[in-house]
Amino acid sequence: MASRSSASGGKTVGRYELGRTLGQGTFAKVKFAKNTETGENVAIKILDKEKVLKHKMAGQVMASKTKIYIVLEFVTGGELFSKIASKVRLKEDEARKYFQQLINAVDYCHRRGIFHRDLKPENLLLDANGVIKVSDFGLSALPQQVREDGLLHTTCGTPNYVAPEVIKNKGYDGAKADLWSCGVILFVLLAGYLPFEDSNLMTLYKKVFKADFSCPPWFSSGVKKLIKRILDPNPLTRITIAEVIENEWFKKGYRPPTFEEADVSLDDVDAIFSESGDSQNFVVERKEERPAMPVAMNAFELISKSQGLNLRSLFEKQTGLVRRETRFASKCPANEIISKIEEAAARMGFDVKKNNYKLKLQGEKAGLKGHLAVATEIFEMAPSLCMVELHKTGGDTFEFHVFYKNLTTSLKDVAWKTGDEAQAESSAGEGDP
Repeated sequence: MASRSSASGGKTVGRYELGRTLGQGTFAKVKFAKNTETGENVAIKILDKEKVLKHKMAGQVMASKTKIYIVLEFVTGGELFSKIASKVRLKEDEARKYFQQLINAVDYCHRRGIFHRDLKPENLLLDANGVIKVSDFGLSALPQQVREDGLLHTTCGTPNYVAPEVIKNKGYDGAKADLWSCGVILFVLLAGYLPFEDSNLMTLYKKVFKADFSCPPWFSSGVKKLIKRILDPNPLTRITIAEVIENEWFKKGYRPPTFEEADVSLDDVDAIFSESGDSQNFVVERKEERPAMPVAMNAFELISKSQGLNLRSLFEKQTGLVRRETRFASKCPANEIISKIEEAAARMGFDVKKNNYKLKLQGEKAGLKGHLAVATEIFEMAPSLCMVELHKTGGDTFEFHVFYKNLTTSLKDVAWKTGDEAQAESSAGEGDP
């Protein structure tokens, strides 16, 4: 697989032309890419080979001399979380459809000894046909992680969605714990809010231990009974996935899944990690040098980031939404935006690393889930208009939300406000003493 520079000056890997960064985490970066032979849009996950070897992840991947490239389906429908946020809550038939798909996917994993351990709406993506795709298996457990007692022992997951037995740290059944998270997701889909929520973590855990929640009045009796059987704090009496599939409420309109079995050979993967370094599967990486400038975003890419054709939703202004990524627009030059963000982040106690029109910010103090890390990139939408996109790459999502609010407050002269927002601020200012 030879690599060449594309006509647009970007990097190509084999027959794939790499584009913008879609997401970034501790071990990997995900980029949009296009198959130059078929025109198919895909997502390519790029891992640093040295990190993969260091963390003994070689058995899970394939790829180059310094990087590992994994070609994935490009899912265009966004997160299920965004769908809930835009509608507040879903109708029962729609929620049931998504829940059926979720149970099918989770059951498929469990039958192969894989337990996700961080199921939540943010990790459920939707394709162009509205079909759920379970993502973010970074915390998943494999059969070899099950101890002699037949249980898992690593405490992980998101507090609002995690099963009580996981928090107690005495060993847990991965399948039962995943199903609990599915029950919380079903509640959120139908209610528009979480069954277990509290700003104090210990109080939240007490609610989870006791399954202290109540269903809103619009829940049907059938779904109330099912949710209460799933959110049973005792894993021994909790309903199983097999029993969920036989449940009357669940079965309405249910279609058993069909799965394609891929013909996979690990010979090439083994060759990539061999010490010889002469694998024919290695990708030669080349990139054309060009002056540093913000990535230009065309109209189609811009629309793909918004909900339908409503570009107002591109820049999240709704209150109460806690997302892993957000963005704002600015009429300032890109180099001025970068400098102002760099200064503001440093004042807020963040270590800043700059690479052209990209920033990596890391909090100096550890939070609820370690150090908050944020990747920032500037896109040029027009000669006089830029979009600043921020992704949480590490740490707690709520802490990212607080950081973003503080940052945009510091950047009040940089962040562009709509006419309505400017007028609201002006009116508020006139009323001040």
